[in-house]
Amino acid sequence: QVTLVQSGGGLAQAGDSLRLSCVASGGTFSDHSMGWFRRAPGKERLFVAAISKSGDMTYYADAVKGRFTISRDNAKNTVYLQMNSLKAEDTAIYYCAANPNAYVSSSDSTVYNHWGQGTQVTVSS
Repeated sequence: QVTLVQSGGGLAQAGDSLRLSCVASGGTFSDHSMGWFRRAPGKERLFVAAISKSGDMTYYADAVKGRFTISRDNAKNTVYLQMNSLKAEDTAIYYCAANPNAYVSSSDSTVYNHWGQGTQVTVSS
């Protein structure tokens, strides 16, 4: 059973940068494709980014493309989300997620088996 523990996030101003981290334990991290999702207040959870098991493939939601970067360090069992040029509309709770069943996962949240606890990102304009 994989456990995901998130860190990072917090309060930022528009234009600032933040980095989220998600550390996995209890399983073989490199056997899991990873994703980041977010849920804004009063809205559904939405896909942000995904990365393949080896890190050679990445995908992004249009809303964050060019500003956010997903990466992973399999030696450290960690996936990152670097968020640059933050906007007020990036305010949300961010979740990392793991899927052992595909080399790279889609934007469909139902394919992910394991989820982090969530971390709040608040961007003031």
